[in-house]
Amino acid sequence: MSWEEPSAEGGARLVGPSADNEDLAVEAALRPKDLAEFVGQSRVREQLDLVLRAARARGGTADHVLLSGAPGLGKTTLSMIIAAEMGAPIRITSGPAIQHAGDLASILSSLAEGEVLFLDEIHRMARPAEEMLYMAMEDFRVDVIVGKGPGATAIPLELPPFTLVGATTRAGLLPPPLRDRFGFTGHMEFYAPDELERVVHRSARLLGVEVTEDGAAEIAGRSRGTPRIANRLLRRVRDYAQVRADGVVNRGAARAALAVYEVDERGLDRLDRAVLGALLRLFGGGPVGLSTLAVAVGEERETVEEVAEPFLVREGLLARTPRGRVATPAAWHHLGLTPPPRTGQGQEGLFGT
Repeated sequence: MSWEEPSAEGGARLVGPSADNEDLAVEAALRPKDLAEFVGQSRVREQLDLVLRAARARGGTADHVLLSGAPGLGKTTLSMIIAAEMGAPIRITSGPAIQHAGDLASILSSLAEGEVLFLDEIHRMARPAEEMLYMAMEDFRVDVIVGKGPGATAIPLELPPFTLVGATTRAGLLPPPLRDRFGFTGHMEFYAPDELERVVHRSARLLGVEVTEDGAAEIAGRSRGTPRIANRLLRRVRDYAQVRADGVVNRGAARAALAVYEVDERGLDRLDRAVLGALLRLFGGGPVGLSTLAVAVGEERETVEEVAEPFLVREGLLARTPRGRVATPAAWHHLGLTPPPRTGQGQEGLFGT
């Protein structure tokens, strides 16, 4: 199967496992090809299986699908599985690549009947294109505006039935009229450690890597509940095992390799520890403003807010409050530091003493 992804010029381009990008080829090789092979997300898999089976029984296209959840949980993979299960080609593009209604009209008008259109980061699509998408999803028709001003005319363009699979990491930013046009909405949850162990074992088989039970458990425990991270860490531990050990990914090799790559036992990386370290050592655990914290670690505000904070909050190491970012007692414990005496109305009002 081939697929398309956004090109640098916008729109979409055809790519596949034979592409020059080695990382892309590896990721493509590790992707499950059907729902039975897909690990985790049992509720979404069951619901989606019913949707696809019913569509195949009717001999029609599947309903439009919206997948939401954090990056790396399998939204793109599920979109490819939907196409494979329906026996249809898939075209991949993204919201940021569609800045004008004409961009979307060009993609929609070239779709074949039954084709799957995967629109990643759909919440970042331009508003004019978004409004065009309403009609395309509901009536399989778009109006192409020709000309400008009073002389402009709308030419209706009929579209073949297709399935739109939208993916978003911020479902709350989708306007209700767009969200309501999806026939099925699935929310992707973070993976449990045992599910990630299954991911590691499966990927190791595909990569031809020998991995022990304790080695897989060590990698899974540091993967932040995310299969993409588990696969990336597996490849780095594999490299370490091949160069500095006997090639077997066991617990010792995993711990040594991940120490080299600065991933600790809870999955925190260099940026995560830098944010916590600055918050604790420079600001006494907070509260401190996001911009000040970003300057302290030498990163952009958006990087701290979108890359580091979500995991730190989910791990219970950091809290967002109206007064700023505050470290929890668990953060002091994790970095092996002693919290300062609390006086006045400081953190004790949030977490107790």
